Amino acid sequence: MAIEFNPSRGATLGVEWELQLVDRHTRQLRQDAKEVLAAVPELSEGRRPKAMHELMQSQIEIVTDVCNTAGEAVQDLKRSLERLQEVVEPRGTGLACTGTHAISDWRDAVYAPVQRYAELVEEMQWLAWRIQTFGVHVHVGVTDREKVIPIVNALAAHLPHFLALTSSSPYWGGQDTGLASSRAIVFGALPTAGPPHLLADWAEFEEYMGTLLRAGTIRSIKEVWWDIRPHPDFGTIEVRMFDGIPTPREVGMVVALSQCLVHQFDQQIDRGYKLPHPAAWVVRDNKWRATRYGLDADVITDDHGSTAPMRDVLYELQRELEPVAERLGCAEELAVMTDVLEQGSSCERQRAILADGGTLEDIVDATLIELAEDRFVTSNPNRGSGHSSA
Repeated sequence: MAIEFNPSRGATLGVEWELQLVDRHTRQLRQDAKEVLAAVPELSEGRRPKAMHELMQSQIEIVTDVCNTAGEAVQDLKRSLERLQEVVEPRGTGLACTGTHAISDWRDAVYAPVQRYAELVEEMQWLAWRIQTFGVHVHVGVTDREKVIPIVNALAAHLPHFLALTSSSPYWGGQDTGLASSRAIVFGALPTAGPPHLLADWAEFEEYMGTLLRAGTIRSIKEVWWDIRPHPDFGTIEVRMFDGIPTPREVGMVVALSQCLVHQFDQQIDRGYKLPHPAAWVVRDNKWRATRYGLDADVITDDHGSTAPMRDVLYELQRELEPVAERLGCAEELAVMTDVLEQGSSCERQRAILADGGTLEDIVDATLIELAEDRFVTSNPNRGSGHSSA
């Protein structure tokens, strides 16, 4: 089958940020996205809404317009965020984002009133019932469809980097899972989710999608939820590996990282270089290592099984990309990688709150603070305040 790719004019950006609606009194998720969206028609209606439903009523997704820089994308998101905060605060609701909610039970979730979500739940059953998870997706424009598959393959080597930096879902239903990202397991259980298939070129991508459609595995190529996938309509590569991200500055970081990598690979193709093509087993193994250990993982660095500490690999990647970031105008956003590596990912910050005598409810409070104030919280925010977390 032929799949038309609408090329972008360059490494343009689009970002999707899935937000939690949190009851400030109970700290549980509130299932009232329908009411909140109805209160912001300027965001939720029109041909290109900037706030919309996700699978569960506890979620609202905000999206940017097409942007050129990471800073521009973050400012776009902040404008939508500020408008939503004006609406939810009088309702006793706060906004937060982590890959999973520390204490809410997925069995209490209410599905959004959207037909395609109803169809997904009917088809996937228990796999879909549990998807009370939150993430960030970054689209980066590509100018030529023949570059897309080589860049997707090269980006697959960075799945553990993306996940370790943003790992934010150690808790599931009030229990520490022992993982850095339980979301990666919950969402990854869907039959068309997981690492991208490492294909040869656009023609093989078209052939594979056609096979899935003929087999009835999917009804649309939009049902292929790879961690990194081509998005032909938008003319982008979509990076979907990120866990829920608590702060705007960390969102800016992953936008900058995604744009730098895609732009660098695009330029390397133009110069005649052959892009990296990792072995499928390395991609799968490294994703698991980041899922389990986050920034503490030792990741495989070649097809022969050599390994290195994730933090060292990320420091090296940041230094490598700094000249690219300067050219793209996102050096400030990329530099947040250093802050995360030094102060910890959200997963580590959450566990530090418990180590500081806090509770899971204190963790929820910390995530509300992190998003509202755009800063990291690395200790119990309610210690010594007399604040009840019961």
